[in-house]
Amino acid sequence: MTENAETGSTTGSLPVFPLDRRKCPLSVPQEYEAMRADEPVAEVVNRMTGKQAWALTRYADVRQVLGDPSMSSNARNPGYPHQFQVPEEMLPYIAFPFAAMDPPEHTVRRRMVIPEFTAKRIADLKPRTQAIVDARIDAMLAKGGPVDLVAELAVPVPSLQFCELLGADTEHISYFRNYAETTTGRDSSMEAVAGAIAEMDEFLDELITEKTRNPGEDLLSRIAAKLPEEPTLGHDDLVAIARLLVIAGSDTTANVISLGTAVFLEHPEQLDEVRRDPSLLPGAIEELLRFLSILDSATVRVATKDIELSGGETVREGEGVLALNGAANWDPARYPDPHRFDIHRDAEGHMAFSYGNHMCPGANLARMQLEVVFGTLFTRIPGLRLAAPADELPYMFDAHAYGLHELPVTW
Repeated sequence: MTENAETGSTTGSLPVFPLDRRKCPLSVPQEYEAMRADEPVAEVVNRMTGKQAWALTRYADVRQVLGDPSMSSNARNPGYPHQFQVPEEMLPYIAFPFAAMDPPEHTVRRRMVIPEFTAKRIADLKPRTQAIVDARIDAMLAKGGPVDLVAELAVPVPSLQFCELLGADTEHISYFRNYAETTTGRDSSMEAVAGAIAEMDEFLDELITEKTRNPGEDLLSRIAAKLPEEPTLGHDDLVAIARLLVIAGSDTTANVISLGTAVFLEHPEQLDEVRRDPSLLPGAIEELLRFLSILDSATVRVATKDIELSGGETVREGEGVLALNGAANWDPARYPDPHRFDIHRDAEGHMAFSYGNHMCPGANLARMQLEVVFGTLFTRIPGLRLAAPADELPYMFDAHAYGLHELPVTW
């Protein structure tokens, strides 16, 4: 890779990443198809940092990189392709989330949260999820259309449940949402992100301190109770774990609900099939996750040794990689006619939740919430329709977690 030693920016004309979806909002960036055909391992430059990395668009390569322990997630490693401009002298002092760590540090922290997302725990949460969804749809029906589905349903459902899981007051929903939007916004300055993190850490520090003193029946209380069993972890590590959960719990599922509703309404024949046969819904949700791939460019790695990819290309030690799960999920070698939303497709193996030992620990919670939301929404409001053309909706082109700012619907 060629890099300007003075500015850190790349020389020559290279694609600038991350790409957005303006050309076709309900698809991954259209440039991926040409990249996969012409240069599946392409040199690109990050528009926020000026740093260069390899962008991978083949399913086989993305899966290989995410499953290879020599491809590091450690954000302090030289060559790590940060999404924001991070001064090197600050790296030792930044409390990165465990998603940006390697074993054994990652393993210890992941072990703290995995028991919170077992099949039994998710099953126990389902009745409460159903009650939240029913209450929100009651409110929508009482208000009458048109309404903003993002504000009325997509954000409140996972956010309310997330607050209850943490043992936090529901009055903090907007606080969590604002934090997630700031820290995942592509146009957020490093100063804004650092300020949001510091403010959230202060809040979580107080909350975890209270849970340690007066534990309840919530996730943070249970994690705090485990701290004495993990001598390598301290209070600040619990704060960093909770901070990662804030984004996962208050942002990504909300975005899949809003975008997924738009996709279903744009495919009425398939939606009618799901209404007639609810057994199709789990498979339809897997296809939806593949199709949308809302965290497309969020998965990054750096090579700790030379690695040869499926096509024979070599990523050298110290070089950064963007493992584009959206490009992988739209690779026709793995999913024929990937641009077609098809609820009958076998979408098994999609990487919407990443892959390998960094796969999202809350994936099954998200799946359960999506099943309850879509199963209830389209049953209780069978005449639901978009109140604006799909190509005119306010999409989050400026966010790492793709979604909608608003979704006007009526019935």
